[in-house]
Amino acid sequence: MDLDRKEHVDKEQILKQYMRRTVKASVFEDLFSNKEYLLQLYQALHPEDTNVSEEDLEYVTLQQIMVNNPYNDLGFMVGTRLMILVEAQSTWTENIILRCIMYLTQTWKDYFAETKQSVYSSRKLEFPEPELYVIYTGEERIQKKYISFSEEFFEGRKTAVDATIKVLVDGRQGDILNQYVMFTKIVDRQRALYKDDTKKAIMETIRICKDRNVLKKYLESREKEVIDIMVTLYSQEEVTRDFVASERFHAKIENTVEMCKEFEKSFTETVRIVAKKFDFSDEKAQHEVSLYWDEQDGKAVKQQDEN
Repeated sequence: MDLDRKEHVDKEQILKQYMRRTVKASVFEDLFSNKEYLLQLYQALHPEDTNVSEEDLEYVTLQQIMVNNPYNDLGFMVGTRLMILVEAQSTWTENIILRCIMYLTQTWKDYFAETKQSVYSSRKLEFPEPELYVIYTGEERIQKKYISFSEEFFEGRKTAVDATIKVLVDGRQGDILNQYVMFTKIVDRQRALYKDDTKKAIMETIRICKDRNVLKKYLESREKEVIDIMVTLYSQEEVTRDFVASERFHAKIENTVEMCKEFEKSFTETVRIVAKKFDFSDEKAQHEVSLYWDEQDGKAVKQQDEN
């Protein structure tokens, strides 16, 4: 492989690795990293439990059980309860049940290690009771309030393992869950209105939320951080779109070169075809063709040109 092609492949690998990285921060994570809002979330899920305070909440680290996980997931304990919440932002899929189950088993494993309990011991294990939730903020209408592993994957048949997850698409009027869902809707609306003006979309989102008392206190105290988070998210999505577009474009060039090879076109002829098809200069076309023209092809071309 020549140096130009190697450099091209290396850049592609770097870009692919970059696109695999999870977004470092999100409004979801930032909001509920504050125990004031985490308590409000717990109270939205358990309004009957009025005696819980911020001191009773303990964060649980959810291990990266899913490769290239692009989701916002949250785990915390309250007394004997283990709460696991995962967010489905745009596309609804029943596979989210598996994410919850995998988080749960990994969290129990970590809990046993921390409390020095062994599954091989004859002593009965003690561990927190799980509650599994999915917060869906997409456009699809979800009618089910609960989804079950056995029902979704095995037509309701009794299985050796089962799990039930509560689906949250909104909260009670004005509670933290309701405000967060409203925030995501406002974000989507402003992004649709200002597709080519990221700054306008972000600032309008914050302004509207404050005016409507949606996460107002949080936004007033963390406005700079929220702007940084949203700019990062928007920038990464733009990079993703550019990368995908670039990948498709280079795939078209490669297909053209491969077709020329099949018709036994010489390197020179292929450069001329690529230049004409993609409106490249001769120099640019020669560089692009060389990326997909291996050493053996070069020998064949030399013989053709000499003849």
